[in-house]
Amino acid sequence: MPDKQLLHLVIGGEMKTLDGVPEFRDLSKVDLVGAYPNYQEAVRAWRSRAQETVDNALMRYFIIHAHRLLDPDSDGEHHDHDH
Repeated sequence: MPDKQLLHLVIGGEMKTLDGVPEFRDLSKVDLVGAYPNYQEAVRAWRSRAQETVDNALMRYFIIHAHRLLDPDSDGEHHDHDH
C-alpha cells in the first residue's frame, strides 16, 4: 500500500528584513518552487533552491506543511519542523 500523500509546498523570495516575522518584499515575485508528496522530497527541493540563492542574504525559502491545512487532524510526521 503506498504511503499517504502529505502535501508540502516549497516557496521563497526576498524578505523585507531578516528580523521578526518573515514578510516577502514583493509578493508578485514569490518563487513557488513546487508541491511535493512528502517532507523528504520537499526538503530536497528546499535545500537545492536555498543553495542556489545563498549569495543573497535576504532570499529565504520555506517548507509549508500544506497537508495540515487540508487535514488539521492529520498527525502525519514526527520530526523537527524548523526549516
